Amino acid sequence: MVINYIPHGVCSRAFQIEVEDGVIRSVQVTGGCSGNLQGISALLRGMKVEEAISRMEGIRCGGKATSCPDQLARALKKAL
Repeated sequence: MVINYIPHGVCSRAFQIEVEDGVIRSVQVTGGCSGNLQGISALLRGMKVEEAISRMEGIRCGGKATSCPDQLARALKKAL
Protein backbone atom coordinates (compact mmCIF):
# COMPACT_ATOMS: atom_id res chain seq x y z
CA MET A 1 0.00 0.00 0.00
CA VAL A 2 1.22 3.48 -0.82
CA ILE A 3 0.08 6.35 1.39
CA ASN A 4 0.13 9.82 -0.15
CA TYR A 5 -0.31 12.45 2.54
CA ILE A 6 -0.28 16.25 2.54
CA PRO A 7 1.05 17.38 5.95
CA HIS A 8 -0.38 20.42 7.74
CA GLY A 9 1.39 22.99 9.88
CA VAL A 10 4.95 21.98 8.89
CA CYS A 11 7.53 22.86 6.23
CA SER A 12 7.20 19.57 4.35
CA ARG A 13 4.74 19.64 1.45
CA ALA A 14 4.07 15.94 0.79
CA PHE A 15 4.80 12.43 2.06
CA GLN A 16 4.74 9.19 0.11
CA ILE A 17 5.02 6.14 2.36
CA GLU A 18 5.13 2.55 1.17
CA VAL A 19 3.86 -0.02 3.68
CA GLU A 20 3.83 -3.78 3.16
CA ASP A 21 2.49 -6.29 5.70
CA GLY A 22 2.52 -3.67 8.46
CA VAL A 23 6.18 -2.72 7.83
CA ILE A 24 7.43 0.57 6.39
CA ARG A 25 9.32 -0.09 3.15
CA SER A 26 10.10 3.50 2.11
CA VAL A 27 9.39 7.12 2.96
CA GLN A 28 9.74 9.98 0.46
CA VAL A 29 9.34 13.57 1.66
CA THR A 30 8.95 16.67 -0.49
CA GLY A 31 10.10 19.89 1.16
CA GLY A 32 11.15 20.38 4.76
CA CYS A 33 14.58 19.96 6.33
CA SER A 34 16.22 17.62 3.83
CA GLY A 35 18.96 16.12 5.99
CA ASN A 36 16.74 15.51 9.00
CA LEU A 37 13.96 14.00 6.92
CA GLN A 38 16.37 11.75 5.02
CA GLY A 39 17.61 10.51 8.39
CA ILE A 40 14.08 9.92 9.69
CA SER A 41 13.17 8.12 6.46
CA ALA A 42 16.20 5.83 6.76
CA LEU A 43 15.42 5.04 10.41
CA LEU A 44 11.78 4.20 9.61
CA ARG A 45 12.64 1.69 6.86
CA GLY A 46 11.93 -1.80 8.14
CA MET A 47 10.06 -0.57 11.23
CA LYS A 48 6.56 -1.75 12.08
CA VAL A 49 3.90 0.89 11.53
CA GLU A 50 2.65 0.71 15.13
CA GLU A 51 6.12 1.24 16.57
CA ALA A 52 6.79 4.22 14.28
CA ILE A 53 3.50 5.82 15.31
CA SER A 54 4.21 5.34 19.03
CA ARG A 55 7.69 6.86 18.68
CA MET A 56 6.71 9.92 16.61
CA GLU A 57 3.16 10.82 17.60
CA GLY A 58 2.90 14.06 19.57
CA ILE A 59 6.39 15.41 18.78
CA ARG A 60 6.32 19.17 18.38
CA CYS A 61 8.60 21.47 16.38
CA GLY A 62 9.45 24.67 18.24
CA GLY A 63 6.24 26.52 19.07
CA LYS A 64 4.19 24.57 16.53
CA ALA A 65 1.47 22.17 17.65
CA THR A 66 2.90 19.47 15.36
CA SER A 67 6.10 18.44 13.53
CA CYS A 68 7.13 16.41 10.50
CA PRO A 69 7.49 13.25 12.65
CA ASP A 70 4.02 13.85 14.15
CA GLN A 71 2.59 14.36 10.67
CA LEU A 72 4.27 11.12 9.52
CA ALA A 73 2.59 9.34 12.44
CA ARG A 74 -0.77 10.74 11.33
CA ALA A 75 -0.13 9.54 7.78
CA LEU A 76 0.83 6.07 9.03
CA LYS A 77 -2.42 5.79 10.95
CA LYS A 78 -4.04 5.50 7.51
CA ALA A 79 -2.21 2.19 7.07
CA LEU A 80 -3.91 0.73 10.16
